[in-house]
Order: sequence, then structure tokens, then C-alpha cells
Amino acid sequence: MTPVKLYPARPDKVYFYGTCLVDLFFPQAGLDGIRLLEREGIEVIFPEDQTCCGQPAYTSGYQDEARAVAATQLDLFPGPWPIIVPSGSCGGMMRVHYPDLFAGTEREAQAREVADRVFELTEFLVHVCHLRLADRGGPEKVAMHTSCSARREMGLAATGPALLGRLEGVELVEPARATECCGFGGTFAVRHPEVSAAMVEDKSRAIEATGAEHFVTSDCGCLMNIAGRLEHRQGAVRGEHIASYLWQRTS
Repeated sequence: MTPVKLYPARPDKVYFYGTCLVDLFFPQAGLDGIRLLEREGIEVIFPEDQTCCGQPAYTSGYQDEARAVAATQLDLFPGPWPIIVPSGSCGGMMRVHYPDLFAGTEREAQAREVADRVFELTEFLVHVCHLRLADRGGPEKVAMHTSCSARREMGLAATGPALLGRLEGVELVEPARATECCGFGGTFAVRHPEVSAAMVEDKSRAIEATGAEHFVTSDCGCLMNIAGRLEHRQGAVRGEHIASYLWQRTS
């Protein structure tokens, strides 16, 4: 069970941990996430030496290798400020699994301290910033996909929809079997491509059936998988990271 997160008062500074997929495939999502935070009057610190959180090695069973990668991240956040991650997957790795990964090592206390400061972006915007949004877009149907890690590891099924619900022109529509995985799962999609392809086909059809013009998600792995499948199907639904969608509708 995901432990209950105690939310602090709004800080004047935060760290932003961009994730590999944001860096390589969706840099705009990272920039828009930073803009949302800065618009709230928060100074955003982006540690330039950040790399991978270690999740691919960890979920593949390579704990020593994951620990070596994760250890290089622990020193990136020396100040006491929250660490904002635009991904439930990487956020879950850092908050939920870092303490266990470093248990019994000289880094255990540091790993636990870092884990306690990790927030997924939508979680931080809802529960710490208490974000209010002035919608400047037209009427539109939007479907939200919440990743398995955000939903199950971090307990954040409600934060993305809560933000979209604050946009007056947006009608949030829920696809059938919304809690099911899209089939990405990091290395799962590589090891089991046929199963992954069948899962994302189901997810894409369910999103299209809602009549939504957009789908949004807070995880770039899911975004890459579902948007790629929709493009392959030559569908009309466009996918975006929720940070970019919120920024475009409110700026």
C-alpha cells in the first residue's frame, strides 16, 4: 500500500528532475512543467548532471547496476527543497523503491531523505500549489490516461483529472477499462512486443471510442506508446503530456 504523503506548504524553490524520455523525446513537456511552476512564483533548479533514475535496470532485476545508476542521482539535491518529477514511473522509482534499493548500505539514510522529497508534477500542482487555472481554450473533449505507476505505486489516480476538471472548456471523458495498462512498461514492450502491441491497440481503440479530440497523460512512456499507436492507426486523436496541455490552455 502506498504510504500517505504529508504535503508541505508551498516552497520558494524546487528541483526539477526531467527524466530520460522528457530529455530525449519530449523536451517541451519538461519546459512546460517548469513554466507552470515558475508561474506560481517558484524558482526551479534543474541539476544539469541528472541522468537516469535507475528504473530500467531495477525492473529488469539488475539491482547492483540500478543502485550504481541511482547513487549518482542522490547527490544532485543537496538543498532541502522538493524534487518534482513529471512522471509517475520515475517518481515511483525514486520515492517508493530508492529506500529499499539502498537498504543496508551507507547511502540508506540519504536515499530515504531524497525519497521523502519526491513529488510527481500533477501531485505537487494539486496538493502543494493548489493550482488555479484560467482556461483560455475552446470547448473540447479530453481523455486522461493515468500510468500504472502513478495510479498504483504513488496513489495518484485523481490528480491529473483534478487539474483537467479546473479547465472550464474541457469535458473530461473516461475510456473503457481506464485502469488497464497501455502495454509500454519500459523493457516489457521490448521483451514482449506482441503482447504490448495488443494492449496498446486496445487502449487506443478505447480512447478513440470516447470521441475525445485529445488524450493526455503525465508519463512520457505511455504518451510515446499510445500516441505512436494512434498515429499508426491514422487516428484523429492527438496526445500530449498534461504539462504541455495545461500550459497551452492557460497561457
